[in-house]
Amino acid sequence: MKIGQVAAEAGVSVDTVRFYERRGVLPAAERRPSGYRVFDAAAVERIRFAKGLQELGFTLDEVVDALAAHDAGGATCESERWRLEAVVERIDAKLAELAEARRAAVESLEGCRTGHCRFGQALLR
Repeated sequence: MKIGQVAAEAGVSVDTVRFYERRGVLPAAERRPSGYRVFDAAAVERIRFAKGLQELGFTLDEVVDALAAHDAGGATCESERWRLEAVVERIDAKLAELAEARRAAVESLEGCRTGHCRFGQALLR
């Protein structure tokens, strides 16, 4: 498969395919004598899997590491669960940050509604 076909079937751009290849998400593609990359159908599934992991909250580095563990063989839910646990912990921390930001914004909004606007003061903190 040519790179454009892989990109279309995986739902990403050609640049994303190239980037994934450079970062190690995809193994280096074979090249035709003309220099064009040639991928097998597994590249599409690998890209979809990588995108799915990113949608779960994995960083690209974590995706590369998880795929490397899978490629090395022996990766199981038991041996890889820690990766998901780390993602959940990171999401929980971000949710706590967002909850605090929301609380502060609601407090400022309430002050504005009651004529005690502290908006300017909040910016100066």
